[in-house]
Parts: sequence; structure tokens; C-alpha cells
Amino acid sequence: MSKLSKGFIHIYTGNGKGKTTAALGQALRAAGAGLKTYIAQFMKEYPYSELQSVKLLNEFITIEQFCGDEFVYKKQLPDESEIKKAIDGLNKAKIKMMSKDYDIIILDEAIVSIYFKLLTVEQIIDFINYKPADVELILTGRYCPEILIEKADLVTEMKEIKHYYSKGVTSRKGIES
Repeated sequence: MSKLSKGFIHIYTGNGKGKTTAALGQALRAAGAGLKTYIAQFMKEYPYSELQSVKLLNEFITIEQFCGDEFVYKKQLPDESEIKKAIDGLNKAKIKMMSKDYDIIILDEAIVSIYFKLLTVEQIIDFINYKPADVELILTGRYCPEILIEKADLVTEMKEIKHYYSKGVTSRKGIES
């Protein structure tokens, strides 16, 4: 049973670092208030450090990963098996959202999954349209279509001003991964 009387739709987008971090921070804050969060991560089949952290808060936060992003590095479109994993993940997240067991649903990297043709904007709009009034919904990812921005109640754009990646610094465990 949700503890929120009204749930809003958040979007964290843009080319800067911090979209997933902001969503995870919201889940952490919510856990401190006794709220339960379900996180579906798309394009992340990697043991990111948050998977370990969430184990410490598993009474309040559940996280699952659906589909990888290897096709991006190969400069290819995703194959049918990756598309199926993404769609299955979205369907599972919808079941979790409708279950009344979670106050917050996070679709991490769902927006960029549209850009890379794992999911369609229509599938995401359908998901949004099923959102119960008392569930908070957070979507993250670059390249957010305008139609999703219009449907959201809160939109934050992470804008890269400066990043140490440009100096050759690679992803660091506990900071970027």
C-alpha cells in the first residue's frame, strides 16, 4: 500500500553525469522515510556498485537489470534478444508498479533506451499512462523526447560543463560504476 497521497513524474536527462545518481539518491531518501522503491535498470548488465549498496537496504529498495549496451560500443543496433529483454523488463516494472508494493518506480536509462531502439516512446507513454495516482515515477537517460518532457511534472537536465573523461580518466568503481 503506497504511503504517498500523490505521485509525480520526474525526468532526469541531459548529457551530464548524475542522472542515475540523482534517481538512486531519491531512492535512498525515500528509504529513510519508510517508502519502498523498485528500480529497473536498462542497458546495464554490469555489476555497478549500487547493486551492492542496495543489498543493505533490501527491505526498502529492489533493483533489477534488464538488457545490456554492448551493441552501442559495436556501433550496431540491438539484436532481437536485447530488445526482448528490455520489453520484458518494462513489463516487469509495470507489474511491480501496479502491485501496490512500491511507492516509487525508477526506470533507469529507459529514455536513452528509446534512442537506441530497445524501447519505443509509445511503450514508455503507455507505461506512464498506467501509473497509479499514488506512485512516484522517475525516468532517466539522455536524449529525452519532447513528448515525455510534456508528460512529466518535474524535469531536470544534467548539463556537462567539464568532465575528467576528456582528460583520459576512465570510469572509477564507486564513483561512475
